[in-house]
Amino acid sequence: MSHPHPAIERNARASAEYTLRVAEARAVLAQAAAEFGANEANARPRISQASSLGAEDMVITHLINSLQLDIDIFVLETGRLHTQTLELLQQLQTSSRAPVTVYYPRNEAVVEFVARVGADAMYKSLELRKSCCHIRKMEPLERALTGKDAWITGLRREQSGARADVLLVEPGNASADGPARTKINPLANWTWGDIWHYIAENQVTYNPLHDAFYPSIGCEPCTRAISLGEDFRSGRWWWEDEAAKECGLHVAPTSALPAYAESAKNTNSKTPA
Repeated sequence: MSHPHPAIERNARASAEYTLRVAEARAVLAQAAAEFGANEANARPRISQASSLGAEDMVITHLINSLQLDIDIFVLETGRLHTQTLELLQQLQTSSRAPVTVYYPRNEAVVEFVARVGADAMYKSLELRKSCCHIRKMEPLERALTGKDAWITGLRREQSGARADVLLVEPGNASADGPARTKINPLANWTWGDIWHYIAENQVTYNPLHDAFYPSIGCEPCTRAISLGEDFRSGRWWWEDEAAKECGLHVAPTSALPAYAESAKNTNSKTPA
C-alpha cells in the first residue's frame, strides 16, 4: 500500500544537528521579531515572511505561529501558480495565526505584456522570462516590502550552488533601487531531510506537488518535476543555463552576520559530541 505522504516517506531523515538547527531557527526568528516587531511608532510589525508556500516556507510559518511572533506573512500570487498552490494558500489564510496578505501583479502590466509577447514568452528568451518575473514577482515584492525593515525567506545553502553562501542574517544595504532591509534566512543551515522531519514531526500542511517530485515550486509554466539525483532547483526554468536560475528576488550575500545572529549560531550550531 502506498504511503499517504510520499514526500515525507522519501525525505524525512533528520541530520545529527537537527535539534540544534531547530533551536537556532527559533532563536533567530524570536530575535528578529523582538527587533523589528510593532512598537510605539509602528502599529504593525516592520518584518514579514515572504512565503512561496514551498516546504521550507511552511516550516517557517509554523515556527512563527507556534512561537506567536509578531511577524506578518505575504504571498506573491503571480497569476500563474499551480491549482495545488492556490488551494494551499486558501488553507493558510484560514489557519494561520499570523496575518497573511496576498499581493498580485498589476493587471494592466500583465495584459500589456501578454498582448505584446504572448502568455508563454518565458520560453522564448532569458530577457523575456526575466521581464515576466519582474512584472509578476519583483514589482509586487517591492509593494509587499514597503514600510518593512526586514524580511524572512526560506533560503538554504543546500538548495543550489548559487545559494551555498547564504547567511542566517544578511544586513541590508541601501541603494538606488530601495532602502536597506535586513534579510533573515532562519533555515540556512537545514538539510532537506531536516525540513521533512520537522514537517512530519509537527504535522505541517504542505503542497501536494512535493509528493510528485517537485522540491522547488514556482509558477506552473516554469516548474517541473525532477528525477532522482537531479539538483533541487533543476525543475525551475529547466530550459535555461544553470547560472541564470534566479528570478531576482534573492541575491548573493556580501555582509557579515549581525551580533545577535552570530551569537545564536555559536550557541545553537555546535556539532553534538
